Amino acid sequence: MSGAEVLDLGRDAIWLTVMIAAGPMLVGLAVGLVVSLLQTLTQIQEQTLVFVPKILAIFFSMLLFFPIMGGLLGRFAQDIFERISAY
Repeated sequence: MSGAEVLDLGRDAIWLTVMIAAGPMLVGLAVGLVVSLLQTLTQIQEQTLVFVPKILAIFFSMLLFFPIMGGLLGRFAQDIFERISAY
């Protein structure tokens, strides 16, 4: 494998990581924003109140996004295996 191919593979792996993590991270961001907005409006300053809804939302979003994540990882693994077999 040449240096350019290794760099392409590394770039693809980093981009895949970003795409896989984007769904649950955006859900966690949205839930955290809504809970903090509710805390601001009601003047409840409990720091631990954010964690339970955010953990539950991320858990359920991961259940929702698992087929997409698995498909992306499977396609990437298949691409790597094809690259290996070409040499």
